[in-house]
Amino acid sequence: MNICFIMYPWEDISPEMDSSLLLIHECVKRGHKVALATPANLTIRDSITYGFCKMIQKPEKVSVSLKSFYKHTNFKEKMLPLAGFDVIFMRANPPLDPIVLNFLDSVKDDVFIVNDLQGLREANNKLYTAALDDPNNEIIPKTHVSKNKSYLKQVIKENERDKMIMKPLNGFGGSGVILLEKSALSNISSLLDFYIDNKDGSSNYVILQDYIEGADQGDVRILLLGGKPIGAVRRIPGSDDHRSNISAGGSFAKHVLTKAEKELCKKIGDKLVSDGLHFVGIDVINGMLVEVNVMSPGGINYINKVNKTKIQEKIIDFLEDKVVNQQKAFKRRAQLKNSLSDA
Repeated sequence: MNICFIMYPWEDISPEMDSSLLLIHECVKRGHKVALATPANLTIRDSITYGFCKMIQKPEKVSVSLKSFYKHTNFKEKMLPLAGFDVIFMRANPPLDPIVLNFLDSVKDDVFIVNDLQGLREANNKLYTAALDDPNNEIIPKTHVSKNKSYLKQVIKENERDKMIMKPLNGFGGSGVILLEKSALSNISSLLDFYIDNKDGSSNYVILQDYIEGADQGDVRILLLGGKPIGAVRRIPGSDDHRSNISAGGSFAKHVLTKAEKELCKKIGDKLVSDGLHFVGIDVINGMLVEVNVMSPGGINYINKVNKTKIQEKIIDFLEDKVVNQQKAFKRRAQLKNSLSDA
């Protein structure tokens, strides 16, 4: 299998906690050819989409240690046509540059892309939960998205609860997530100015979401593959931070899915698959869906540690099966075309 990871720079990887590195390591261990490219490395030559790729040179022996594998990995840089790969694994951090998807549109019929381009278009920011049809807020907390400061202030004042969560539309890793309390309404105007207004005169969308009781105890990151949960971990906030993201200083602990969480996964699983969202991370608090992460969902390392599992194996198994099925379809199509030409 030839696989290209479109992701953040190799130099930005933290070997002990990086999920992409685990996936890359598993591919190399299985003997697959692995290339890395950043979104900025995509280009078009003679109407063909290429990537300035770093091809991993297969070592004599693949180290079991991720640190050692990361440190001793050697590359060969080459400009390669993306249609030549079997799989393109999108692992770039949000926000998503839509131009990247335009580059990949030209190869979507030749390569299996994780996640599907249309799915990424629809779900790459926090608005996707609105497409999950929950009119009675049974699985999704009440959510408001706007650039209108007056409206957002009104939402805060009229909310029945004393607390709300505010966050930027395109944030990730817990960046910009703050807890609002009605007792601190005097600070709201300056906060909205900071979040919405840019120096160039443009503006950003802000999300206001009902505070879920129990959020101070952390949340649950669940990874879904093919619409079904394959692992979960509880993320616990640090002593001086309400955010439970591990990148924001939180810790992690073993978690067994509750009945409500299993039901939640069942409710949204078919929708994820129909949208081509094969590998997804969701954040859940008390059975309520807070976010859907489709760009570069993490947490594999932590789930593996607390459960003594190797989730990356399931993910690469899934990709190998998809490639085999796709190649069979291509071969069958070619045979059918030949029979028509001989008619």
